[in-house]
Amino acid sequence: MTKLILVLGGARAGKSTFALRLAEAQLGDSKGCFIATAQALDTEMAERIARHREERSAKWTTIEEPYQLDNALLQAAESTVVVIDCLTLFVSNWLLRAENESEQTIQTIVAQLLASVNSQTVICVSNEVGLGIVPDNALARTFRDLLGRVNQQFAAAADEVYLLVAGLPLQLKP
Repeated sequence: MTKLILVLGGARAGKSTFALRLAEAQLGDSKGCFIATAQALDTEMAERIARHREERSAKWTTIEEPYQLDNALLQAAESTVVVIDCLTLFVSNWLLRAENESEQTIQTIVAQLLASVNSQTVICVSNEVGLGIVPDNALARTFRDLLGRVNQQFAAAADEVYLLVAGLPLQLKP
């Protein structure tokens, strides 16, 4: 059964833990796929990525793809449940790679990704960055606005949407 779930929240709100719990509950004896968008650009991030890999059970295959989420989802076609963690870094990766072309590129990839969700559960994790102050520089404002639009696209398409606050899930949809 096809299902799209969006898990939103602030930093360290428990989004990834909640997403994996949702996924594990649906996996049963099948295998899942974890699509990671983080890049190990420094030692701290490399250690964080390694720690997260170790936390996942042997049921999980990991695809590390910072840019082409649509292609990564196609690679995960055999998995019953796919977790994409996270849309925040996906947007940031594109914005830093091709600032002037990022919005159109991201919108195209998001549309292709949403169109390719079929016969599996896809759980997407993303930060809610619109609740804070207005950023003081143009790049940060562009990031906030772009991620807000991506989150809206996913929320509109999703069957279920959760907002995590202090580790507690609030179901927003349905």
